[in-house]
Parts: sequence; C-alpha cells; structure tokens
Amino acid sequence: MGFGRNPYVPKAQAAELKAADAADDIARARAYREAAHQWDRAAERETPGKQRDGYKHNAEQNRMLADGGMPIADEADVGKAWN
Repeated sequence: MGFGRNPYVPKAQAAELKAADAADDIARARAYREAAHQWDRAAERETPGKQRDGYKHNAEQNRMLADGGMPIADEADVGKAWN
C-alpha cells in the first residue's frame, strides 16, 4: 500500500467481490453490508468533494443491494460502473 492511499477502498472492493461470489442470500447481504461499512470508512478519510461523494454513493448502493433492492442509477452514472 502506498503512502497517502485510502486503505479502505481495496477492502470495500474486496467485500463487493465476496458478495458477488457468495453462495447464499445471507452471506451476500452480510458481504454487501461489510462493503458499505468500508466505503463509509473510506469516505470519512477523504476531504469533502467528488471522491468523498462517490464513496458515500457506493456505500448507499451496497446497502440497497444488501436489502435486496436494485442499485440506484444516477444520470451521470448511466453506462458506468458504480465503484
């Protein structure tokens, strides 16, 4: 890990991958909630701005997925990956 990098971003991404590979709904929801928690921690380490807002958006997306919903599509996010 490099100096000045946010250590929670790769943890959140790893949790998202774990959720995608989960064998059942309970494990998937738990992994998405862990990813949301890590995105929240990543957002706390950033100064206010675009990066922080993106991390908060990712946390909301993962909470929505954990609750069994569909990801929220923003107009700016259409056609882009959300993490």
